[in-house]
Amino acid sequence: MSVLTRDEAQTRARLLDVHHYAIDLDLTRGDETFDSRTAIRFTVRGDEGTADTFVEVKPAQLRSVTLDGQPLDPTALEENRLALKDLAPGEHELRVEAAMRYSRTGEGMHSFTDPADGETYVYTQLFLDDVQRVYAAFDQPDLKAVFDLTVTAPEGWTVLANGVTEDTGDGRWQAATTPLISTYLVAVAAGPWHSVRTEHRGLPFGIHCRRSLAPHLDTDADELFEVTRACFDRYHEKFDEPYPFDSYDQAFVPEFNAGAMENPGLVTFRDEFVFRSAVTDTQRQTRAMVIAHEMAHMWFGDLVTLRWWDDIWLNESFAEYMGYQTTAEATRFTDTWTDFGVTRKPWGYDADQRPSTHPVAPEDVQDTASALLNFDGISYAKGASALRQLVAWLGEKDFLAGINIHFERHRFANASLADFIDSLAAATDRDVHAWADAWLRTTGVDTLVPSVTGDNGSRALTVRRTGERPHRIAVGLYDQSPGDEGRLTPRERLDIDVPQAEPRPIGKLPALVVLNDGDLSYAKIRFDADSFRTLRESLSGLPDPLTRAVVWNALRDAVRDGELPAATYLDIARAHLPHETDLALVDGVLAFASGQVADRYVTAEQRPAALSTLAELCRDLIRRTEDGDHPGLRLIAVRHRIATAAHPDTIAAWLADGTVPGGPELDPELRWRILTRLAVLGATDEAAIAAELADDPSATGQEGAARCRAALPDAEAKARAWEAMFASDDLSNYLFTATAQGFWQPEQADLVRDYVPRYYPEAVALAARRGPAMADAAGRWAFPAHAVDADTLRLGRECLADADPIPALRRKLTDQLDDLARALRVRETGTA
Repeated sequence: MSVLTRDEAQTRARLLDVHHYAIDLDLTRGDETFDSRTAIRFTVRGDEGTADTFVEVKPAQLRSVTLDGQPLDPTALEENRLALKDLAPGEHELRVEAAMRYSRTGEGMHSFTDPADGETYVYTQLFLDDVQRVYAAFDQPDLKAVFDLTVTAPEGWTVLANGVTEDTGDGRWQAATTPLISTYLVAVAAGPWHSVRTEHRGLPFGIHCRRSLAPHLDTDADELFEVTRACFDRYHEKFDEPYPFDSYDQAFVPEFNAGAMENPGLVTFRDEFVFRSAVTDTQRQTRAMVIAHEMAHMWFGDLVTLRWWDDIWLNESFAEYMGYQTTAEATRFTDTWTDFGVTRKPWGYDADQRPSTHPVAPEDVQDTASALLNFDGISYAKGASALRQLVAWLGEKDFLAGINIHFERHRFANASLADFIDSLAAATDRDVHAWADAWLRTTGVDTLVPSVTGDNGSRALTVRRTGERPHRIAVGLYDQSPGDEGRLTPRERLDIDVPQAEPRPIGKLPALVVLNDGDLSYAKIRFDADSFRTLRESLSGLPDPLTRAVVWNALRDAVRDGELPAATYLDIARAHLPHETDLALVDGVLAFASGQVADRYVTAEQRPAALSTLAELCRDLIRRTEDGDHPGLRLIAVRHRIATAAHPDTIAAWLADGTVPGGPELDPELRWRILTRLAVLGATDEAAIAAELADDPSATGQEGAARCRAALPDAEAKARAWEAMFASDDLSNYLFTATAQGFWQPEQADLVRDYVPRYYPEAVALAARRGPAMADAAGRWAFPAHAVDADTLRLGRECLADADPIPALRRKLTDQLDDLARALRVRETGTA
């Protein structure tokens, strides 16, 4: 498929003014295709001469095309482009009729049949350039238009869209006319939805899921609406521009590739956010944050849309920042920035240290394929961190004033980085252009290191910087609490601008110096020798969870950089995590300790001891929570105890009894976790997997069974799983991911050794056949991450040099191989 270049988009935007789309979809044509009819009214600018352009469409069959009533040859379609030649200045109408394929990969019009009840659901995911899989379009973000949508659907279905929909009879549904929006933001979700509806401030609000999840949605409906209303009201306090659409629906849809999508008036979420098993409060907080994030997009992205994909940060960084900040301000989840610090921010740090790094606002996004690669930890987490630093430097009042100027200037239109910076500059006397150059146009992570000099009683602090960005940070000074050596007491929090003009007097020597206390900047930090000794003894004695998140992140960075032995990190976790109360911190530290340290950073010979340390840590947390006062903490400990089990007896007994002694009882999610680990350990079989699937025939159950079957330590099971992933295209995106998650296991390295060299050519072939979404899944989940050795690295580099993988897979392999090389370096320093 041809990709759209920035030059082509700019040329077409200068030529065309697109007014209106009338789209008619027929979803009753069978299981494989649906009918799509599109009429586009547009104007060719200019007053002399004719011009050529093209429209994008990717059909199963292009049936007919007419331009101003005159037929065009459908066979003239080249890949996804139909040329429109000799266009005279003035108004035109293009009509396109086609059959379009349903998707099983989460792209275009995705179709899903629920194994629980046989009901079918379809929904669109048109970002970034999958519009053409559903309707013909001038597919670029700065050719906004008004849309009218009609849909023919099977009896018993409900159709959701960007505006309020009306059932006009005989299966026909009409959506209200939209205001000006970009092509990729058009949305349809159709099926026998279970819906809960209400109104707020005169607007209809709805939440929707498939029928088999109805009891679980109903259980959480009050919380979902409470969060939605609270965020909606808070945004109206922040923004002068009112919510710009006629309704607000939130549809939880199956097999969704992203967390959610900001379609105006119809946000789509992955339906794992409809919780069917026990979850922690942190998981509920994450769901609330995603609701706030997507709602922020109604202004950042939908009302004002990027002009070209180099400014994707104008969508995602803002929504990420606003999502966390507004959730903290408007809901009961007030500690969102701790979760951000320990889970999202490392995503940005990791991405920014790879060869594929790019500025938050890159200048060289030449085409749509390149743009798709930038939806990463930089555009989200680093961008949000930069905005948090901007607010600390600029002040929230001026920041919000600049945002509101931006909305006023560009409502229902498009904007660029330059437009946004100009809007901020109109609200402040500070040099925001220089700030943008330093923070948004550069790559890499600065490192801040404290140096304490002088005699006791007259110490001075200097913050040394590796990097070029200016930072406004808080520095926390802590002393040991009298009479309680395990507790640390804040002495003072200093505001310091880096680079400093001169050292900062701090009086007597503190027990601990924490740079970037409060986590308002984006930088790796280190500790002086005295502070590190204090942390080893008293980390859990820090009173603020956000400070502890900063510390844990610094320790994580030091492990990844080879400056802190992995074993020392595990010792610190073993000593302090049993005393931790913040759920996000416990889960985040355990995830890194097991998924990276135990699985990749220690050698095969060291791994049993690492797993034993983590299992003991989890047992301590389980014992600590026996009183029932900390169910979320206990659930996290149980999950990680399952994941780190080196022997099957304990968790097999839990499965047989249907409960963990003292709770919790095993719900489907925990049962599948245990069964997967038993499969890895060779302590279950196909009969047990089939029996579990019979008890839980849901979509999640199907994924659990696929994961378990791929994890069995049996040559035939591995061969079947490999063939399902790479020799057949039958697996949906979710079933492929589940199979891949089960396949590679550190305990089974010898069994799967021969598959490692097969991975690279077969992943390249799969990606070429099935496209970017499956390329992403193959690069993320099917990569042999456990195989931390020079041969795996060499084979991967040869693949990049010789095999020409599609851009989505090339990016994933580049990142995976850099992480692999880092793991090898960490192992070398750990065994030196």
